[in-house]
Amino acid sequence: MAGNLLARSVHDLTAAAWFGGSLMGAIGLNGAAAEAKDPAERTRLSSVGWMKWAPIQTAAFATHLVADLAIAWENRERIAKQDGVGADTLYKTAATLAGAAVTLYAGILGKKVEKLADEGAEGATEPQPGASDQLQAAQKQLKVLQWAIPAFAASVIVLGAKHGEMQRPKNVFKGLRDR
Repeated sequence: MAGNLLARSVHDLTAAAWFGGSLMGAIGLNGAAAEAKDPAERTRLSSVGWMKWAPIQTAAFATHLVADLAIAWENRERIAKQDGVGADTLYKTAATLAGAAVTLYAGILGKKVEKLADEGAEGATEPQPGASDQLQAAQKQLKVLQWAIPAFAASVIVLGAKHGEMQRPKNVFKGLRDR
């Protein structure tokens, strides 16, 4: 029970860090960077902020995956036997892996934007007229991904909460009966 509580707490806190960090970056960091007077500073400042956050987000995400595996291992019989738990586990795993891939890709695009920062921009994800095709493409993709990432993280949090509800004794009994 204590191991499950620790793993569950770590799982939830790291998902919250992923969600909150990505949402704050999209709104707060990118929004603040867009206010810089020098157009070249807009992408540079945003890139600096995201690069400072990246190690924390990476550690949180790696820890999240370890906690996820611990929870799945402890609940392997319930995942196999309780109606709906296996399918929800697959959905949550897919959302986690897709979110990780999108987050990684956004980091790659962010590095590309950082290298092209001297071209200037309207904002972290808004190119200015005359920007290179490479910078415009990266910023347009980041504009979408900055909202996709917290959406994936939110789905992981919601599915985690659903898993928690499915562990209530009345739901376990019903799930085993319905199987």
